[in-house]
Amino acid sequence: MSDSREVGKENANFRDNHRRILAAQFELRRRLYKAISNDPSLPDEVREENRYKLAKLPRNSSFTRIRNRCVFTGRARGVYAAFRMSRLVFRDLANKGMLNGIKKASW
Repeated sequence: MSDSREVGKENANFRDNHRRILAAQFELRRRLYKAISNDPSLPDEVREENRYKLAKLPRNSSFTRIRNRCVFTGRARGVYAAFRMSRLVFRDLANKGMLNGIKKASW
């Protein structure tokens, strides 16, 4: 049963990475279409045409579909963006002294 969970986590990380690549690839086009379609000084036909082009872009190329995931476990919640790892993995590695500059607070 744990094998299927591991495969699911790997697939989640793979999907998220693919979304990041697509978002970077289509970023300029998406911003251009969005800027033109939101500009009220342009004619309605031009704005509508760019809304159509924006809708035709792949859904996964949107930055809102990107989810920060732990690179070790695939966990989607409690992920420190600076380290790209979940709080659980971070705590474990910090306690083992495997993260440079990180130590447990004591006062």
